[in-house]
Amino acid sequence: MTSRTRYFVIASLLVLVVGLGTGLVAYFAGFPMSALSRQSSPDELRYVPASAALVAFANVHDVMASDTRQRLRTALPELPNGQHDFQNHTGIDIERDIDHVVAFVGQRMVEGRSVPAAGMVLGRGRFDQVKIESLMREHGGVVEDYKGKRLIVSDPAGAGASTGNSTVSLAFLEPGLVAVGTSDMVRGAVDLKDGGANVTTNDEMMARLGDVDRSAAWAVGRFDLLTSSAKLPSELTSRLPPITWFSASTDVNGGFRGVLHAETRDDEAANNLRDVVRGFMAMAKLQAGSRPEFQGVLQSLQLGGSGKTVVLSFDLPVQVFDALGALAKEHQPHTQVR
Repeated sequence: MTSRTRYFVIASLLVLVVGLGTGLVAYFAGFPMSALSRQSSPDELRYVPASAALVAFANVHDVMASDTRQRLRTALPELPNGQHDFQNHTGIDIERDIDHVVAFVGQRMVEGRSVPAAGMVLGRGRFDQVKIESLMREHGGVVEDYKGKRLIVSDPAGAGASTGNSTVSLAFLEPGLVAVGTSDMVRGAVDLKDGGANVTTNDEMMARLGDVDRSAAWAVGRFDLLTSSAKLPSELTSRLPPITWFSASTDVNGGFRGVLHAETRDDEAANNLRDVVRGFMAMAKLQAGSRPEFQGVLQSLQLGGSGKTVVLSFDLPVQVFDALGALAKEHQPHTQVR
């Protein structure tokens, strides 16, 4: 195996761990989940439907201000700047305007089975409503009144309508709380403002939220639903035991530290999943080769759990991002040759 392939395997493991640890949403962080109850959960959960397939929370302010993010930006300055595109279209500066977010992915019925549906992000912070509405209207957005709330619907007569795809809307559900997502989801959030079956009535989801420790980021969801329509590589799906639920919690200051929980269909599936993870960890440790900085990261991975639950904890020090930056520079000439 070439050194290039070896570094790809190592980097892939790091991306997998960080990606899962931050819970599928790029900017998530900071809530005391170890004592979570319906009274202590984020107030924004009352706008999340009971059928949500995934729910995540982040203290965006803390994530953006963390030394980990600053180190990552220094090491990998060429990362895509999605927040800049978001600001251009909505007028919302993620880094300065938003304190925390709650995001979710819904589900819908297709041919008698549940599949993931589009989602929505609820942002709590400081917003210039007049400026945001004006900018979105400049981009083709149209103001729509729905039960007394102003929805700014993006280009309702454009590509979304012609292709049958749902349009995207933005609405201020209350002072300092903005909702951005598919128009159907945003209208649903307006409906829930007056009461109804929100996610806090979903005992299965709330029980798992209550199991997540204090962290910089958390996410909980139905793994089986989320992957039912995902185009995962056949090499992965053929080896992955059936997973029903997952949760992830992460701390982002001073590095990435977190815990991943997976619930499988039965004890046998959990044992099989542990074997898969052990094999992946062993391969990654073997391929780390002469990179001691990666060896330290891989040695921090701890696999545990019992019964139907599999637990993987990890600890990525900030120094690992320097190594990733060096790795990116090493591979830059190869990219240029291509």
